[in-house]
Amino acid sequence: MVMIKGITIQLMEQVKTGTDPFGKPIYENKPVDVENVLVSPTSSDDIINQQSLTGKVAVYTLAIPKGDTHEWEDKEVIFFGKRWKTFGFPTGGIDELIPLDWNMKVMVERYG
Repeated sequence: MVMIKGITIQLMEQVKTGTDPFGKPIYENKPVDVENVLVSPTSSDDIINQQSLTGKVAVYTLAIPKGDTHEWEDKEVIFFGKRWKTFGFPTGGIDELIPLDWNMKVMVERYG
């Protein structure tokens, strides 16, 4: 039996590293490995819908594993040796009602 397994991607999280002279926080992007993420090409219907709604072209859809607590909205991710940016709201369901290991998905566009 073949088991479905995702890849490890890097999610760039903003970590507060201090404050500037005016008291505003200074953030630095730190890569965090997220394992078992499924990456699939976005369907042509989803590409057209997202482009109509947001003006952005979705290239891939990421399936995020159950139990993940990272923030995925408008974040930079790295996989396949390239930088991507998530957009839109991550959509998900109830863990107990969804089979397999993934319950949330988010679309990415090419970045940088």
